[in-house]
Amino acid sequence: MKAFEYVSTASADIAVKALGGVDGAILAGGTDLLSRMKDYVTTPKRVVDFNPQSVVQKETSPGGVPTWTILAGTTLADLLASKALREELPALWQAASEVGTPQIKNMATIAGNLLQRPRCWYYRSGFGLLSVKDGKNLLREGDNRYASIFHTDGDALFVAPSSLAVPLIALGASATILGPKGERTVMVSSLYQIPKRDSDRELTIGADEVLTKITLPAPQGKNATYEARQKQSHDWPLVLASVSLRFDGASVSQASIVIGGVAPIPYRAVEAEKAMFGKPVTLETAEAVAANAINGVKPLSGNVYKVALTKTVVKRALLAAVGNRYWEEV
Repeated sequence: MKAFEYVSTASADIAVKALGGVDGAILAGGTDLLSRMKDYVTTPKRVVDFNPQSVVQKETSPGGVPTWTILAGTTLADLLASKALREELPALWQAASEVGTPQIKNMATIAGNLLQRPRCWYYRSGFGLLSVKDGKNLLREGDNRYASIFHTDGDALFVAPSSLAVPLIALGASATILGPKGERTVMVSSLYQIPKRDSDRELTIGADEVLTKITLPAPQGKNATYEARQKQSHDWPLVLASVSLRFDGASVSQASIVIGGVAPIPYRAVEAEKAMFGKPVTLETAEAVAANAINGVKPLSGNVYKVALTKTVVKRALLAAVGNRYWEEV
């Protein structure tokens, strides 16, 4: 590991100042950054150990709207300890419950999960986000079992690694970011972009900015997450889907369907959302909506299996939202 300066603080203002004018990195829980530093994928001159409070709370805004606030330093273990969050935001709770081992949950933070870097082995081997060497895309021509099946016309073929981004986007969450120019708030979906050049990043947050909290409105319907993985023990999901549904009687009046593990950014299944409108959530409608979720899919040579998997996780997420978990029946 390359030598570096170390700064520890619980203050977002001090963290921003410490990041300014230097090639720095936020440590958070360290479950991602330290691995990249050991492999020399990331070599910051200064590591800022930003340790804000771990807080999960529901409150009412000045406008009378109930909202959830989750501070950046909240660990996944603390997130899972909230019974109220489990009841009201099962999509987020379920996604968090699937992340890592108990040891990782005790260290990993919500901000760290959202801002972790891609797990693509070509990126982790030092070939950059676009995995291009001698004019050839190593991921397109190599082992692409876990790569994207959407947005595959360009060279960015990794998949966005954050499991928590998927339900947070489906639930309409926003992120508060502090930088040298002050505080700004963006939708969680706006934290991500598809890099076009080697110099581009997949994250929109600046190198001298700090994510301080996540805010999301209390849901007015039902929500759920379902993921598929290779093994039940500690592993990253192959594909996961989160849904948030509002109802008019028995029919869906508004749907948000977001899929992870299929694109360089969390993928919004707009066609599936439209197909869900005005219909009740039954096995038949869920299957039809899931078929719309793969419109525009362009898999690579080794990940065609993800197409069928995508339909399955979308269908089961929709059904889980209304309490139909038929696959668990004995």
